[in-house]
Amino acid sequence: MDRSACGSERCARRVAVGIVLVSMLLPALASAVGDRGADGDFARRDSFHFTLFQDVDIDESAGLYGSRKFEQDLLAELEAAFDRLDQILGLRPERKLVVYVWDPELFDAQYRHLFRFPAAGFYGGAIHIRGDTRITPGLVRVLHHELVHAAFDAEAPRFALPAWMNEGIAEWFEARALGKRSLGGRERAVLGQLARSGQLFSLRDLGTPSLGHLGPDAARVAYLQSYAFIDHLVSTYGEGDLVRFWKAVLRARSFDRAARRAYRTDLADLEAGFLRAARAD
Repeated sequence: MDRSACGSERCARRVAVGIVLVSMLLPALASAVGDRGADGDFARRDSFHFTLFQDVDIDESAGLYGSRKFEQDLLAELEAAFDRLDQILGLRPERKLVVYVWDPELFDAQYRHLFRFPAAGFYGGAIHIRGDTRITPGLVRVLHHELVHAAFDAEAPRFALPAWMNEGIAEWFEARALGKRSLGGRERAVLGQLARSGQLFSLRDLGTPSLGHLGPDAARVAYLQSYAFIDHLVSTYGEGDLVRFWKAVLRARSFDRAARRAYRTDLADLEAGFLRAARAD
């Protein structure tokens, strides 16, 4: 799938993520998930920063394609993502993070009723991933995205970030994990067309903890816009100011105060500058 187009399946997945984030955590999750999977065979493995439970369909435990090697590779990817999160965003959760990687059929059976759309993963007190039997680019993307949500929750567990910030930074970090430094040409073209036709949201519209109330078309715009706004801040002011911004937001609980501290202006001016730049693309 062409990620630059933000296809409906990918955006539907992101909407499903938002549905869970707004509830933080649905009571059904607490009762459904423990140390055993739906088939009673979750394997546990620990690294320094993560506790991993995996239940994917791998018949052999040993060998190059066995479950132990898969677990080792998963934890290595998670630890690399943790270091990347610290290096790029200055986010370094103090507590150990829990990650569940589910067999796809078991994931769908367990959580289909919780979502309006197909979901590849979500965060709700723990990271839950619709897994694979090997490390794929898609699995890497979801791990990086959900790690941002988990890290913000660890930093401020009782503070719900607005969707444009939480999802925007997660999308931006996910792209960085794959070596993408900025929006692609097609993404810019779509964003510019939406901006010139007045179809973009305001940041206030995107200020809810979740985008789950949006339909697929609106969600496509909302996720692209959230990512693009964070990308605009980084390309205009630099990554260091983005770190100063999120830290000031969590400390001051005021977006205007945080914007003035990090960017020497207020959030309305930042939004106006973003819209001008989007219309020019």
